[in-house]
Amino acid sequence: MKRPMTKALRAACAALLAVLTAVPTFAAPAAAHPGHPVRHWTATWSTANIAAAPDPFGGTNWADGFENQSLRQPVRVSRGGSEVRIRLSNVYGSAPLRLAGASIARSAQGPSVEPGSQRAVLFGGRRSAVVPAGRQLSSDAVALRVAPLERLTVTLYFAGRTGPATFHPFALATAYRAAGNHLRDGSGGAYTETSQSWYYLSGIDVSGGYGGTVVAFGDSITDGAFSTPDANNRYPDELAERLVAAGSGKAVVNAGIGGNRVLTDSPGFGDRATARFGRDALDQPGVRTVIVLEGINDIGLGVGAEAQPVTAEQLIAGHRKLIRAAHARGVRMIGATILPFAGVTYPGYYTEEGEKVRDAVNRWIRTGGEYDAVADFDRALADPADPDRLNPAYDGGDGLHPNDAGMRAMAEAVDLHRL
Repeated sequence: MKRPMTKALRAACAALLAVLTAVPTFAAPAAAHPGHPVRHWTATWSTANIAAAPDPFGGTNWADGFENQSLRQPVRVSRGGSEVRIRLSNVYGSAPLRLAGASIARSAQGPSVEPGSQRAVLFGGRRSAVVPAGRQLSSDAVALRVAPLERLTVTLYFAGRTGPATFHPFALATAYRAAGNHLRDGSGGAYTETSQSWYYLSGIDVSGGYGGTVVAFGDSITDGAFSTPDANNRYPDELAERLVAAGSGKAVVNAGIGGNRVLTDSPGFGDRATARFGRDALDQPGVRTVIVLEGINDIGLGVGAEAQPVTAEQLIAGHRKLIRAAHARGVRMIGATILPFAGVTYPGYYTEEGEKVRDAVNRWIRTGGEYDAVADFDRALADPADPDRLNPAYDGGDGLHPNDAGMRAMAEAVDLHRL
């Protein structure tokens, strides 16, 4: 016979969840009002956003926002459905985001879209929408049948000035910008400016069927750094391809942020993992499983404002917070071991003490029994001649980030039956 929870235990659980999920979430979906059918949505594509920041590597970046401009963003979904909707984020905005119009279509070459596939995206039955500062907003359902691994293009038009953008840097995917209103253009001729980041778009969901969503949560390795741009070769993309080939109905979405850390907020690299986990992972529609690959930047860059060396105990405690939050929501957690980094080319990033921390955290992930399953990326990508280094066949060139072959090896190291 189950014993009822004590008041103290209930209070402790509530406090824990409040800390882990205390980030701005969605405004009420525009379609969620009387007269609209109830739909079961599944996230089929997503990205994790950060506050506006300049590109530290000098790339083209529109984080300062938009005014009388159209923004066109092609993305590849992971699973299909009978209807689609988009999610927009103004989580880091300081003022309401005013959207003059939006559309979605099947992608053609570059910024062009397939003729006859373009659909208007409405919000509460209206073409325009306002996303409050600190919030996200889901669109109405759009009647567009989507196939697994299909490329879709979302176009947004901003008539007035938006102010600094909530965005995802280093997307390894080309976004396009045009002066004026080119929302309904089939051709991409007006879209002459390009960027390698995503802006305001935080997710695409599909309805119809059910398989659940797998969230790949992590840092630049999950984000796909050093994989081929516009090729969808990030490890979550490769994992989605494996699931489609296996006939699974599961989706895979990417919640990686370059430079992200478990324990420390980093300007330009996102909120710490323990702060963003609720929004970027657990709030994904249809989430079933999360794969966590985080910690190498805490080891290489330190923790806290003074970048003190991290301990294994601190990193493990951070991972435990994520596990407890996920389990409280009935979500499975797969712990990914931290990849080798002894050959890293960034001065000061690798130390012998840091290697000891990595080994200790990986030992806990493998044997601690707190994660529901393990994806042993460390062993899958290690150099057989020196397990503390990346296999040269998988090295993207800096001793830290895998190349396309390494991304495939990571996806193959995930047991599909444990998802």
